[in-house]
Amino acid sequence: MPTGDVASDGAPLATAGPTARVPGFRFGARCTIDLADTDLGAVVYYARYPHYLDRAVVAYRKHLGFPPLGPPGHLFVVRSLSCDYRAPARFADEVEVLVRVPEVGRSSHTVEARMERLGPDSPGLLCEMRCVIVGLGEYGGRPSRVPAELREAIERFEGR
Repeated sequence: MPTGDVASDGAPLATAGPTARVPGFRFGARCTIDLADTDLGAVVYYARYPHYLDRAVVAYRKHLGFPPLGPPGHLFVVRSLSCDYRAPARFADEVEVLVRVPEVGRSSHTVEARMERLGPDSPGLLCEMRCVIVGLGEYGGRPSRVPAELREAIERFEGR
C-alpha cells in the first residue's frame, strides 16, 4: 500500500491502496482513531463510523483516478447507508477500512466496507457497512447514468 494519502477532510491516512489481506476486498485505507470521534469512555461514537467509510471511499475513488465528489455530470450522493456494529473501536486504535464495489447499476453503485482493528493484541471485525451511491447530473437534479469510464475502472479494479 502507498503511504501518506489524505482523506476528503484533509486528515492523513497512514496508508491507502490495493490490498490482498482479506479475500474479496481489493482496497484498504488505514488510519488511527481520532479522539474527537470518541465519547467520554474513549469509544467511537456510533454515528462516526460512516466518517471512516467516507474517508476510505474517497481514497478508493482517488486510486481509480476520479474526483471525490464524482465526475462532471455524475455527482455522488448517498441514497442509503447501513451499519452492522460488531465490536467497539477505541481512541488510538489502528484500523483498516476495506472497500469493495460489488455492483454497478445504471445510475448508482454499491459500496461494501468492513472496519477492522489491526495489531497483534486485539485484531478483529468492528463494523460492516453497505452504502448505495447515486450519481446526479447536478445537486438537486435527476439521477444520471454511470459514466462508462467509471464503470470500466471499477470493474477492472474489482477483477470483473
